[in-house]
Amino acid sequence: MIYLRDSRRLFFLVCGAFYMSFGGFTDVCGQEDVSPPMRNAPHLSGSRRAPSRLRSDVQLVLIPVAVTDPLERPVLDLKRQSFRVFDDGLEQKISAFSIEEAAVSVGMVFDASNSMRRKIDDSREALNQFLRLSTPGDEFSLWKFSDRPQTVCPFTTNAEQVEENLALIRSGGWTSLFDALYLALSQMKRATHGTKALFVLSDGGDNNSRYSEGEIRNMVREADVRIFSISILDRSPVLERISDDSGGRAYRVHKLDELPEIVAKLSQEMHSHYVLGYVPTGRQSDGKYHKVVVRLVNPPGGPHLHLAWRRGYYAALH
Repeated sequence: MIYLRDSRRLFFLVCGAFYMSFGGFTDVCGQEDVSPPMRNAPHLSGSRRAPSRLRSDVQLVLIPVAVTDPLERPVLDLKRQSFRVFDDGLEQKISAFSIEEAAVSVGMVFDASNSMRRKIDDSREALNQFLRLSTPGDEFSLWKFSDRPQTVCPFTTNAEQVEENLALIRSGGWTSLFDALYLALSQMKRATHGTKALFVLSDGGDNNSRYSEGEIRNMVREADVRIFSISILDRSPVLERISDDSGGRAYRVHKLDELPEIVAKLSQEMHSHYVLGYVPTGRQSDGKYHKVVVRLVNPPGGPHLHLAWRRGYYAALH
């Protein structure tokens, strides 16, 4: 729900609605594009939320968990008893357990701002490589951002179509990373697969967004979308926080020639993960946000394994 703070904002929203009714924005593929509205802080914490995989059932909570070894390769031979799950500090009994290797709906968020000018060709090739590593049934959508975000291609299973449009992107302008994430997360609702992920490729800065990091992180908590990001050359604490919240992973490349290896690891992790299910104890259907912690029971002498999981969910409200 959007709250109007003053009459001036109402004027802009009415004008925007009039404009959208008579043409709207057009994306590169020729379909309607919904750009971020005039900035109003999204009223997320107190609203009734759309069902997500983490809260679609009033009883069962499902948590996607990715496990990787010290070389960042997926580990897929663990058993149910290898995991411990805590909901708001209370340990839960894992009643459902599976390994998921399914087709994914992937939204690719591509930084085309001026700060990426010298990295644009390598970044474009990294996305092309990711598309070539796809599995049968994967679908893709592509957004670019500079001064403002724009849909380049809506969801399609045609990877070649995405590559063709990716080749047309040129760099320039400011960086609206948060607005791009807002647009991408909003449009991920159009994805057809149950497993959804964003792949964000950026240098991690933002200097032109209407939305803030806090607003996007609130949105991430409500979305059933894992976010995988690659920050180029410079470390991006922002992308690290957003990726961690979602249960995805933030990668960093120190040199551009590291991109192919990182993209291959990212693709593997995106397509393979565990799903842990439990019926929460000690909780009512209160509509509140509940923190989740997953721990791994490492065998003595075994390698140190890395876990990534969604850090929480909103309980159903009844």
